[in-house]
Amino acid sequence: MEVIPAINEKTFEEVAKKIKIAEDFLPLENSWIHIDVADGIFTPNKIWDNPGDLASLKTKLKLEVHLMVEKPEQQIENWLKAGARRLVIHLEAFTEPNFILRLIKQYNAEIILAANPITPADAIGLYLGSFAFFQILAVDPGLAGQKFQEKVLEKIKFLRSRNPAVKIEVDGGIDLDTAKIVKAAGADIIVSASYIFNHPNSPAVGYEELKAV
Repeated sequence: MEVIPAINEKTFEEVAKKIKIAEDFLPLENSWIHIDVADGIFTPNKIWDNPGDLASLKTKLKLEVHLMVEKPEQQIENWLKAGARRLVIHLEAFTEPNFILRLIKQYNAEIILAANPITPADAIGLYLGSFAFFQILAVDPGLAGQKFQEKVLEKIKFLRSRNPAVKIEVDGGIDLDTAKIVKAAGADIIVSASYIFNHPNSPAVGYEELKAV
């Protein structure tokens, strides 16, 4: 199971700082870093959300940007131009999925369709014919450090049963215990911010512990 470190910060300075930390323990040629963006509208809190800053960033890590925003159609091209290789958008926020899919193809990037914990599995299932990569958000969008909501396990199992080839990423509340249960449910990728970057020994140790799962 792949492990992607996540960054959830209020300022670009903190984002850049954590990317530098991640560069010390991730293989630089083929590793992803997940960056949260929250607009304070789709989410209860606002964190860093400026694609212009991202364009100035020099890193060999591949950038996965999680857009927890209203009307992502209006923003995704700016993030793609700034260097994002993969975008996470929410089915609760978009209105033009076909436009998004066309734009992603144009930029030769990847798209992940995310669902909040409250969103039922059937709503996700409606998009199985259009998307091949899904994120199950296991916490409410916006804030890092929340507790994993076990009800999302059924959505992971639902997606895996409906399409064995679909790629499933799980984000939120990931630690050693929850990593094991989402893997058992059918997840391919886990995303973790707090467990890695707040690990009492070091972020590198936290990352390797999750990789060992």
